[in-house]
Amino acid sequence: MKKENRNILLTIFTPAYNRAHTLGRTYESLKRQDCKEFIWLVVDDGSTDNTRELVNTWIQKEKDFEIRYVYKENGGMHSAHNTAYRNIDTLLNTCIDSDDELADGAVQKILAKWHTVENAGYAGIIALDADMNTGEIIGKGFPEGMTETTLSGYYASGGKGDKKLIYRTDIINKYPEYPEFEGEKYVSLSYKYLLIDQEYKLAVLDEVVCNVEYQPDGSTNSMFRQYLNNPRGFAFWRTVRMKYDTTMKRRIMDCIHYCSSAQIGHIKGYIQDSPYPLLTVVCTPAGYILTSYIKRKAGKK
Repeated sequence: MKKENRNILLTIFTPAYNRAHTLGRTYESLKRQDCKEFIWLVVDDGSTDNTRELVNTWIQKEKDFEIRYVYKENGGMHSAHNTAYRNIDTLLNTCIDSDDELADGAVQKILAKWHTVENAGYAGIIALDADMNTGEIIGKGFPEGMTETTLSGYYASGGKGDKKLIYRTDIINKYPEYPEFEGEKYVSLSYKYLLIDQEYKLAVLDEVVCNVEYQPDGSTNSMFRQYLNNPRGFAFWRTVRMKYDTTMKRRIMDCIHYCSSAQIGHIKGYIQDSPYPLLTVVCTPAGYILTSYIKRKAGKK
């Protein structure tokens, strides 16, 4: 069991796969922080560029904050998060992607907020992301007066866009790791967040703490290819979603997607394995229709 680092409260971790050309931007944003009370953990997800050499150079010369580097075989974002959580020994953690920047003053804002709510039983903090090119908040901000929420509750109440999540490490590790399926590289990061939502709330920090290189997904085909390339990961996520869906409409949609992923992945026994077997039987024909649509959109005959 890892010993908690009691001197530093926050680990900022960055999964990186062949991002040596953008990782310097992330590093520079950390160097600009007025508060250096954090650890930067870089999880190298099997990069074949010079990420290792670059980070090791920074480790040697950086005097203001600690940098840690962990290498793993390429397995996708969720597997990089698994590796990060195994290697974090601070009270709090947050993920900053390898092409994003930590907003100026973000560490100070996060720690100041935490000190005001640390005894209130929260799983962590939810804060804002902004577009680094325009400065505009990604999606929607928080409703006026909102001081606490769950992530799913925020979206259910009309919230939109990615938000920055700062979790207690003991809470994030209380729940199962993201499953890793051989030959696949995707499981939704929302898996852990949804489980946490069932027991804990997040304190709201109505401040931008991360500037992201936000690109509207101009390539819709990439999502459809994800469905084809990671059917077991998507089927797993849909079974979890179905268990916690709050409306029948949403559950039916998730069940249709589940059927489709099971068909794409040739998953035997998917009806019996479903949390709602009867609904799954009913949704199976719609699943075939969705599968055909996904293959057509992904350009696969």
